[in-house]
Amino acid sequence: MNTLTDTTTFDLQSSTLREVNRALHVPGVAGAFSIRNPRGAHALAAGVNAELEISIEGHVGYYAAGMNQQAAITIAGNAGVGVAENMMSGSVRVTGNASQSAGATAHGGLLVVEGDAAARCGISMKGVDIVVGGDVGHMSAFMAQAGRLVVRGDAGEALGDSIYETRIYVRGSVASLGADCTVKEMRPEHHEELAALLAAAGYLEDDTHAYTRYGSARQLYHFTVDNADSY
Repeated sequence: MNTLTDTTTFDLQSSTLREVNRALHVPGVAGAFSIRNPRGAHALAAGVNAELEISIEGHVGYYAAGMNQQAAITIAGNAGVGVAENMMSGSVRVTGNASQSAGATAHGGLLVVEGDAAARCGISMKGVDIVVGGDVGHMSAFMAQAGRLVVRGDAGEALGDSIYETRIYVRGSVASLGADCTVKEMRPEHHEELAALLAAAGYLEDDTHAYTRYGSARQLYHFTVDNADSY
């Protein structure tokens, strides 16, 4: 560990993952942390519950920044499965690509993936906002319950399958829609909402009129035998 003015720096070539995560969980911890040479470490900066600024310089493995509360975490590289899973608040930014299940089950906060996100991005999301700079894979927003998903590129098959009240905005093409997901009108409040999300993610140049909104047709809220093949 090395302390420089207001930033505490760890190098995972000389420090263990346990030492780093323990430092991020010290009661009353504050300030900024720089973590170098993560080399694909799993569960890095997971479970943080403090207003920290955490910069990770390199690729991370599974479940990085999971269960985050309050912290602003930047991953300067790619992220493995389940980045920002079950995040409650704060923000996570991935400058590269994210593997599957990015932002899964997350309740709040903002997840930005500047590159592509693989399958099941935002699966069962419960209030988080997710902005993906590139494409998302199949079954993204599967069983999404609340929050907003913005895709600046294309979406794979079965987008929004069995969706509840999450709002999805896609600029590119959609391979196919999942059960009960449908195209919806872009009213003025949706343009305003989308513009705010894009601004928060740093994409100020996007024209919201280039996006299509998707959401729940609300036909599967209650079981009916006529929909049995769709469940």
